[in-house]
Amino acid sequence: MKHLLLACMLALAALLPAGPAMADSGNTSNDSFNDAKRMLEKKVYYDHRITLYCQAAFDEKKRITLPDGFYTPKHEKRSHRVEWEHVVPAENFGRSFAEWREGSPECVHKGKAFKGRNCAEKVNKEYRYMQADMYNLYPAIGSVNALRSNYNFTMLGKNVPSTFGSCQMKIDGKRAEPPAEARGQIARSSKYMAAAYPARYRLSRQQQQLMDAWDKMYPVTQWECTRAKRIERLQGNENSFVKRPCQEKGMW
Repeated sequence: MKHLLLACMLALAALLPAGPAMADSGNTSNDSFNDAKRMLEKKVYYDHRITLYCQAAFDEKKRITLPDGFYTPKHEKRSHRVEWEHVVPAENFGRSFAEWREGSPECVHKGKAFKGRNCAEKVNKEYRYMQADMYNLYPAIGSVNALRSNYNFTMLGKNVPSTFGSCQMKIDGKRAEPPAEARGQIARSSKYMAAAYPARYRLSRQQQQLMDAWDKMYPVTQWECTRAKRIERLQGNENSFVKRPCQEKGMW
């Protein structure tokens, strides 16, 4: 039934003109990815240590209690610690930076030039702001983070089994289907990133339609509202895709 409803909503979204972009501004207060992770651990998730995709509990030392029946085909050692996942992968917006694509005269180590994430992080403050934007960062089991890679989200269908046993996260080729519990948060984070950084990140028409559908199908929860309120206080900007429905529901 959910898949049928999603198909109907996607068809309707394709017929409707796109609405105006929200006037969100991005992160301009913290350009340290490490500081962002520390703030999330200590000031946002301190009383809700639950991962995004698998709803796994973790402690203050980032040690995960894996759900019964969890399995990973690769990266087993990374399964026991939390990693901070970019819902919009760093590579997907990082490629818009010349330092990522081509390198820079400043990106030389022991006489050897380098590019990619390390160069963009070293040279470009705008990139560092995007990388450290806490609205786009979520706790994940390390192996799930590794296997999701930079793949776009989609619906893979009932015939594709879970990649992680009891955790209903599916990876097939270079596509990923997240569990239902994560889809609303993914949608509102993705829409925020596209609105906050329009020169650096855009959703394709297909991705926009999917995120719009998930946004409607999976409304905000009290935790999502609490998380956004805490991040707004720490980072100094809002995610209106979360804040507005939270206010409308009296959860802000």
